Amino acid sequence: MSAVSASKAKREAKRAEKEAAKAAAGKSTKKTKKQAQKDAEDKDVDDAAAQIAKLKMQTDEHGLSDRVTTGVLDSLETSRDIKISSLSLLFHGKVLIQDSTMELNYGRRYGLLGENGCGKSTLLKSLAAREYPVPEHIDVYLLNEPAEPSEHSALNYVVREAEAELKRMEDLVEDIIVKDGPENPALEGLYEKIDSMDPSTFESRAAVILTGLGFTPITINKKTKDMSGGWKMRVALAKALFVKPTLLLLDDPTAHLDLAACVWLEEYLKRWESTLILVSHSQDFLNGVCTNMIDMRLKVLTQYGGNYDSYVKTRQELETNQMKQYHKQQEEIQHIKKFIASAGTYANLVRQAKSRQKILDKMEADGLIQPVVPDKVFTFRFPDVEKLPPPVLAFDNMSFSYSGKDEDNLYEGLDIGIDMDSRVALVGPNGVGKSTLLNLFQGKLTPQKGRVIQHTHIKLGVYSQHSQDQLDLTKTPLEFVRDRFSHISQDFQYWRQQLGRFGLTGEGQTSQMATLSEGQRSRVVFALLAIESPNLILLDEPTNGLDLSTIDSLADAINGFNGGVVVVSHDFRLLDKVAKDIFVIENKTATKWEGSILDYKKKLAAEVVL
Repeated sequence: MSAVSASKAKREAKRAEKEAAKAAAGKSTKKTKKQAQKDAEDKDVDDAAAQIAKLKMQTDEHGLSDRVTTGVLDSLETSRDIKISSLSLLFHGKVLIQDSTMELNYGRRYGLLGENGCGKSTLLKSLAAREYPVPEHIDVYLLNEPAEPSEHSALNYVVREAEAELKRMEDLVEDIIVKDGPENPALEGLYEKIDSMDPSTFESRAAVILTGLGFTPITINKKTKDMSGGWKMRVALAKALFVKPTLLLLDDPTAHLDLAACVWLEEYLKRWESTLILVSHSQDFLNGVCTNMIDMRLKVLTQYGGNYDSYVKTRQELETNQMKQYHKQQEEIQHIKKFIASAGTYANLVRQAKSRQKILDKMEADGLIQPVVPDKVFTFRFPDVEKLPPPVLAFDNMSFSYSGKDEDNLYEGLDIGIDMDSRVALVGPNGVGKSTLLNLFQGKLTPQKGRVIQHTHIKLGVYSQHSQDQLDLTKTPLEFVRDRFSHISQDFQYWRQQLGRFGLTGEGQTSQMATLSEGQRSRVVFALLAIESPNLILLDEPTNGLDLSTIDSLADAINGFNGGVVVVSHDFRLLDKVAKDIFVIENKTATKWEGSILDYKKKLAAEVVL
């Protein structure tokens, strides 16, 4: 079967569905041999797409969850606080969490931490599916899917969803009154939410949220069926923020946002009054939003008070203390063992030795202090390349519009030069054309005026938001890279080493890519990029899905690379670490920002309207 990307699989699956519908309606014609062969190929693609969809949905062939969960509700059934003990989580037979406790206090904002592939998204899906004992009166919303394509505008979509949520709560109130009577304490929280909804303000409040997330007076009225995936995710996020669920689960909500929308969302969530669990790979975002942290590490959930910086400090102190206690206990054990070994046959010493053996046995029975297991830290690097004299890549008085008309120009008279030592960050709101600039650099688009200058020996490496579309999700990373670069080596061990350099090891190399986390698939793409040895790298939102330590490794790799780098990112911390020059894309030009990226963030924060 030929390789199938995620995006192509969707297109081909839709085509296959249409053909099947025609056949069912009696519109099919006699097939030629060529058509029959194509239909067989389409069926293969359709089957692959269905397989990928099921793997991503985490369900088996019967539609049942591939997740196995256990947990006991220790909080009151009527409380808005949630405490679950004996919490465990298995996925495809692999233990992700074992015998832990999770406590969520109403009104607290929790950051969920953990390395790529540890199961953060799987835990959120389990909570949203109520596979854990979450009380019925607590409404849960998980943001991990875009808004459905529809004839409704972004504004109407959010308002309709709010109206549906209001009706759901009113129906739930009636059910509780019929079942338990009007004195049920759970009703108090529901009445509060219903009173706060206020349908007369639905449209104006929805417009404020959508505007904060980057919608303009024109795009706010655009039908969701005509939107890209990123904008549909913004609509879904707007809905989640508007209906204010008791428990909101956000899985990397900034992935499709520009810097301005990230700043707006951070300011908005700082004022979030119900319970929030947030998976984010942006340290400054976690610091700004979170009141507590949950560390998903070594199959255990450990909770900390404070934001991300507080978590780092507290954990370092705890681990330093743990290692002191560990070394002290090990010295004591060695001392006892040495005494027992030297006791010989003297009756008095033998009695003392037996007594000390009992002490040793009790220590082991109570559980010995374990040494701290350090986080997996890996360093990856882009291969060194031969230096090229400037100009390596440049715009010379460049103007561009998609229509070819001057009045539609995205840029006019643009001049930017990129050399081998460049570390350029492009910032600005979505829709101004940052990704378009990267496409012009690559020669995928042609300017109407001016020119794009490329060195004759330039070798561009590109990481984009759509880079994962090249992956055949039915294959393992090991199979994919070996097949892709079979001319380099057929040896699996060689490719194990290449993937290992990017932090993809063990099961991460041998599992179907559809079952891997987004961050793990991103590492495969970075490995592919490095294998091609580019001398200038264009990075379009490279941090999406990556955990914090991997983002640090990426920053180190960029700083250690002896070629040029242009980056578009919503991650302020990455930009602060790598950007030497910052260009603000607005008003059809690129203006060099004279301050730091954190100064730019302060400027955006000052412009926030809530």
